[in-house]
Formats: sequence, structure tokens, C-alpha cells
Amino acid sequence: MVQRDHLTVNSDLTVLTKVQNWFEQFCLHHASGKSWSENQIYSLNLALAEGFTNAVRHAHHGLPPETAIEIEASAWGDRIELRIWDQGQPFNPDLLPEPEPGTLREGGYGWFLLRRLADRVTYERTGDRRNCLVIVKYSLQAQLAD
Repeated sequence: MVQRDHLTVNSDLTVLTKVQNWFEQFCLHHASGKSWSENQIYSLNLALAEGFTNAVRHAHHGLPPETAIEIEASAWGDRIELRIWDQGQPFNPDLLPEPEPGTLREGGYGWFLLRRLADRVTYERTGDRRNCLVIVKYSLQAQLAD
């Protein structure tokens, strides 16, 4: 049985703490137990922060701060999914060049960080002209079963 919660916030970095606290409460109620480690929940919360800040800084750059960002958390027995909808211009993150190890550059690490924090990450344009970032993490039991 899936458990879901939804949050809508303005495109404003000052609400990041609210977003992360909301997700922590979701996890306390729906993802607690032996199948989820503290490290996995921390990784998901970090991925949520990265996805949210990318939406504010990049997708909504130039849009009013009142522009909504919608976030949904869903928990099944074997996985947690986060969905972040933005209203910016679409882009293809697969076209971003992978950072070379040992080199420094300004920006461009967010997509690669997301892929390392989660088991699956997608970013697609939806039919209602929004973009949806999907972040999936599988439970310890699901990972051990593979």
C-alpha cells in the first residue's frame, strides 16, 4: 500500500528548511523501520535539497518567487519516490558533460550528485508544460534481494 504526502511551496530558497522538515516527518510516519537506514533517509533528504534548489536557481531563474514548486513523497514497502515539479524551460540533463575527476569547475555537479544519492533519477517534461524530477531510493531489503 502506498503512502503519499504533497507539499507546495514558493520558488524561494528560504523555504528549504521547511521542505526538508516536511520530508523528515513523512519518513518518520511512513518509512521508519528496519528496511530503511538513517544513511538512506539522509541521502534522500540531500537529494531532495539538491532537486529543490536546482528548481529555484535554474528552472525558475527569472520567474517570480511566487512561482509554485510542487513536491510529492510516496513510500511503498520497498522504495521511496520523490517528485519535484517545476515550471521552467525543459532541458536534457543527459547532455551535461560529466565532471572530470580532479578538476574544478563552477557549477554543474547537481545532476551527478543526484544520480549518486539515488537509485534512479529521471527528469521529464509533463503534459501540463511542467518538468518533473523523479528521485527513487530502494530499501535495504529490496537492495539485498537483488
